Amino acid sequence: MGSLAHRRPAGASRSLFREIRQVAIHHALSGEMIDVRPLAGAITSACTATLYKTQHLEVFRLVLLAGKQIPEHQVVGELTVQCLEGSVEFSIGTTHDVMRAGDLKCLAGGIPHALRALEDSSVLVTLQLHGA
Repeated sequence: MGSLAHRRPAGASRSLFREIRQVAIHHALSGEMIDVRPLAGAITSACTATLYKTQHLEVFRLVLLAGKQIPEHQVVGELTVQCLEGSVEFSIGTTHDVMRAGDLKCLAGGIPHALRALEDSSVLVTLQLHGA
């Protein structure tokens, strides 16, 4: 990819940049342990990150700070959303459910939905890709 995100910053050595880039795009391997414990105080500086990705499955931690939202959208495959910490409003049409740590939503593909963080939150999203 030719995006700016993958270009070496001026002054950075090639080997250092290669290490940083590999860490930034690392996805767990099949069978590898993934830490999804709450981020707690580190949540305000955390970023959304893909944790595992294959041809048919993607798992990522979505970090939303209070007041931030993911506008209504839909995906082809089925999905799950598990609240790891904080609280988020999960909306499907006119139904608005508040999810707190430990709550899990399962959703068929093609259903429009939205998320809004009521407080600093992280959720674990699992997507079935390509309608597999």
